Amino acid sequence: MAAHIRDYQGGRVAFVGIGGCSMSGLAGLMKELGYQVTGSDRTASHKTEHLEAQGIPVSIGHRPENVRGADLVVYTAAIPSDNPERAEARRLGIPQLERATLLGQLMEGYTQAVGVSGTHGKTTTTAMLSQVFVECGVRPTVHIGGELDAVGGSTLLGDKEFFITEACEFAGSFWQFKPTIALILNIDEDHLDFYKDIDDIENAFHRFAGLTPQEDGWVVGWGDDKRVRNVMERSNRHTRSYGLSPHNELRAEQLSYDELGRAHFTATLFGHPLCEVDLAVSGAHNVLNALAAIAVSSICQLPMQQVASSLSRFTGAHRRFELTSVTDGVNVYQDYGHNPAEIKNALSIAKLQPHRTLWAVWQPHTYSRTKKLFSQFLDAFHDADQVLVTDICAAREQDPGDIASSMLIQPLRDHGSPAHLTPSFDDAEAFLRAHWQPGDLVVTLGCGDIDLLNEQIKLHGDTPGK
Repeated sequence: MAAHIRDYQGGRVAFVGIGGCSMSGLAGLMKELGYQVTGSDRTASHKTEHLEAQGIPVSIGHRPENVRGADLVVYTAAIPSDNPERAEARRLGIPQLERATLLGQLMEGYTQAVGVSGTHGKTTTTAMLSQVFVECGVRPTVHIGGELDAVGGSTLLGDKEFFITEACEFAGSFWQFKPTIALILNIDEDHLDFYKDIDDIENAFHRFAGLTPQEDGWVVGWGDDKRVRNVMERSNRHTRSYGLSPHNELRAEQLSYDELGRAHFTATLFGHPLCEVDLAVSGAHNVLNALAAIAVSSICQLPMQQVASSLSRFTGAHRRFELTSVTDGVNVYQDYGHNPAEIKNALSIAKLQPHRTLWAVWQPHTYSRTKKLFSQFLDAFHDADQVLVTDICAAREQDPGDIASSMLIQPLRDHGSPAHLTPSFDDAEAFLRAHWQPGDLVVTLGCGDIDLLNEQIKLHGDTPGK
């Protein structure tokens, strides 16, 4: 029988891989709940520094002694079973929980637990929902795979009425959750190192939807995505569809955009107006994210005018088309987008901003994703004027020897995207500084550590003599 976190109240919980987005937030949440928290990670980062500032000791490097004396070990799906800390926990008989199992256990007992799933858009929509709930005066418990100023970071401990969390499909993580509302933003190809094909992915989301209570559970989804619609129709749960097409129950009507791509629309439910919405974030995909947030808010009976007011103040989570510096007169942004749809969305927003040349700097994430979605990536950069490609971020994977960033350059050029290989961040920065001009716009793309490129550009400041 698996361990349960409630049985270790006040005990020491050791997090293996504590520096990750989700793990660092969970570690902070566990400390607030009264647990003694320690952790380890491969490398130091802003996340580990922030945890230590919260009074959570972090060891850099994975060593057996890091888990000795712990009552429970928590690890991510990316940490293999032969990791020295997991192996030592096994030797000592210390129970272990995978991150998603812990998160699912924390969701238990809430009146409404919202799991925000989908191949892309999870962090932005979870952040939108979290800000809306907080600003509507309820006290949600929140877990976001990014950071949001409105909740003071990536997690927030609230009361026992509402729990809002991202629900990631990687390795079936979201099957461990206990949602009462399953929100499905979209279903596309990704994580094909785990899933067989797109039908297998759709079935994974169907299984996630089936975790909601049969009597009063809800499945909310983008009704213009045929696979999301299939899941809703098969779910045997209450459903709420949103989108732009007439067959959706919740729609954006009288939709218009300003010159920066920020939307104004009337949200209607079954044809009846709910609220007028003016978004501060750009892009058609953010209209869908806002509709998803409105759909869940209406089920949870939040006041619609306050929901709309909160959405008008939402400016995004960190690392989601975030301006990091103005260097040499160039606006430098970062975006977490790492699959083709997310990259297209980020570049569509970038194209709307005033600029001369639009530079995309892409750090491909994992060998398997780069191989499996190779052709889709080639079509993702049409809005960029110039594309720089860094080395692939291996993350949890070993180099298979049959894929490298150098293999992307000519195919990208053949697809109309002027591409250049800049293997390291130093290479990318040197190339940018040698070629950019005042008025240009740079956006870095990836979910690895490419944010460090933005940091070093800001740190180095304007180029001497330019």
